[in-house]
Amino acid sequence: MSEDTIRLVTIGRMLRRRRRLLAVLAVVGALVGYGASVLLFPPRYTASASVLLPGQWEERELLTQVQIAASSAVVDRAAARLGWAGVSGGELRDRVSAKAADGNIVKISGTADTPERAQQLSDRVAQEFVAFAARIAGASGDSEADTGPEALRKKVAETNRRITELANAADPGRTVESVQVRTALEKLRTALQEAMKKLDEADPTAEKAGMVVMGPAARPTGEVPPTRMQLVVAGALLFFLFGVIGHLAAARADRRLRTGPEMAAALGSALLGTVDVPGERSTSGPGGGDRRALVRRLLGVDTRWDVPAPQRSGDEAGRRIRYRRVCARIRGRLPVPRRLLVVVPDGDEVARQAAGQLVAEAGSVPSPGSSSGGEPMLRMVEVSVSRPTVPDRGTESGVLVVLSAGSRTAGELAGIAEACADAGHEVVGTVVAGPVLTRPARSAGRPPENATPSLAVRGHATGGPA
Repeated sequence: MSEDTIRLVTIGRMLRRRRRLLAVLAVVGALVGYGASVLLFPPRYTASASVLLPGQWEERELLTQVQIAASSAVVDRAAARLGWAGVSGGELRDRVSAKAADGNIVKISGTADTPERAQQLSDRVAQEFVAFAARIAGASGDSEADTGPEALRKKVAETNRRITELANAADPGRTVESVQVRTALEKLRTALQEAMKKLDEADPTAEKAGMVVMGPAARPTGEVPPTRMQLVVAGALLFFLFGVIGHLAAARADRRLRTGPEMAAALGSALLGTVDVPGERSTSGPGGGDRRALVRRLLGVDTRWDVPAPQRSGDEAGRRIRYRRVCARIRGRLPVPRRLLVVVPDGDEVARQAAGQLVAEAGSVPSPGSSSGGEPMLRMVEVSVSRPTVPDRGTESGVLVVLSAGSRTAGELAGIAEACADAGHEVVGTVVAGPVLTRPARSAGRPPENATPSLAVRGHATGGPA
């Protein structure tokens, strides 16, 4: 339950902070879907015509008729009759399909680039199928003329005449043998008549003759899926989902530490506190700053989404109190007053500003038992994270590490700690700096209606949006 709640909160925060980028991705996906509908999936329309097969048909016979309806023999004849330029029978075979429906009906469907052509294609294939089936039935009837129902009737009539001749030639009732012969002949006549009657009642050729096209195909009014609108919506949704999944996957693969205790543990020191770093929004126009930073700001990707949102800070006096408390904790951890080296990771602008404020506050706070401000007890240096090198121990007898939350991994912080140890410095403590939103300054008159809070500076040239 707890994990599900965290996941939903994480997704909600990502959607809020990356809504501009996700909206741009959705628009790009819609354009890609539109392009695919024009180049890869042009509009297609399908019309269907039905052919009725009278009589009793077995399932195997219906499947045979379905295969005949979509065969090359039928489709090629339809292509020759239609005479479409640049369209051969092989291409039409991919656009024609047939299936058996209820009630001995073969449904023939044709697909084309316009509704009119789809209707013409299905109607023509249905007509050619009926003509081809009739041609097959006529050919089979001619080859079996000697064994068809009419030939059988003639043979039965001839047999009846022969029976009559044999009955008349027999001795009419003078001997027992003649009576038995006449009785057997009459039974044979009766059996032939009954068989002929059943043959007339169950004539399969008469039942299965005369396939009928059940009217012209209806002209289609809609495109065959996927339609252009479906491709546009699918492209927008797919790119949106890719953006969401990409953000979640990147956040899961990100190994940067986000909390103060984790960063202090990676450095092998104690957490001395957190300080706030306010910033001002950049006022340069579109042509006055870095274009890449401007684009990142417009898309809303100049700030991280997987860290807690910056809180609104108080006044300047309240922020200075937090710095003075950190300075007091530093002096409390030192047995005697001594100078410390403030190490800041290279490229961490928030940490650099916080370290500068700490150095200023430490220099302005009097030492215990002294009536004057005294010398500054802190000196700031920036250290490369890829190849950390800390100045050797001189007048300083310890290191204070200042960095921003979510900026470095545990391995990078361990490298800084090893560099400090190689230089003979002890890591006295860790200070975490976080950006804050400053309260808008109000003039003596009416405050502006479009006043927006400013966010802490994250780079050397530009600031981040609220």
